[in-house]
Amino acid sequence: MTKEEYEKLYHADDAVGWMAIDENLKRIYQEQEPRHYGPLCGIHYVAGGTDPIDGISVYDHPGPPAHYHLVTYGMSQLYYSPDSVKEEFSKWGFEFTFRLVPFAEDEKDPFWAMQVFNNLARYVYNSGRWFEENQFIPAKGPIRLNTDTEIVGFVCAIDPELGKIQTAHGEVSFIQLVGITQNELDSLMEAPSQAQVASFIQDMKVNNPLLVTDLTRKS
Repeated sequence: MTKEEYEKLYHADDAVGWMAIDENLKRIYQEQEPRHYGPLCGIHYVAGGTDPIDGISVYDHPGPPAHYHLVTYGMSQLYYSPDSVKEEFSKWGFEFTFRLVPFAEDEKDPFWAMQVFNNLARYVYNSGRWFEENQFIPAKGPIRLNTDTEIVGFVCAIDPELGKIQTAHGEVSFIQLVGITQNELDSLMEAPSQAQVASFIQDMKVNNPLLVTDLTRKS
């Protein structure tokens, strides 16, 4: 697509990248309407807010196991941007996802996980470093604060259902955060490499193909 074709196809008020994400989600969820949340602080980042994520949608996935599926909007180029045509990657080139077995201590949707997204997004904006598949992230404690859980970090995988898409602004990978225990984290840190993380993820998929995080899982 050329810049001229882009300007004929879209209008300045079109959320071009956002629509591409929605189309990918509709493949999986058909007519299910997600619960959608804007910036947690109430003010968009570009307007002086503290949360870089523009929005987070939460879907109910039948599994197995049944779980919440969270997807961000904000790490890729969401809005009308003719100058982004023919870019290899859309903005940072990814969006975060997370799959979670409902946890008894969460009265509603897991807002703590949404804050994790924003914390990681702030890291990206401040450091200029992005996340990609086959990385691991120590949380330096329970991923859900003040919680009796052995899940203390994440590996980054390509979301098994959402994968990667090509948009008018470039490629977007759906990077799924997958909770891991201290023993698993220690093993990955012994000889850290993307190949080791990739092997770990493939092993996890044998019994957990959608890579769903369960805060009650033991080592």
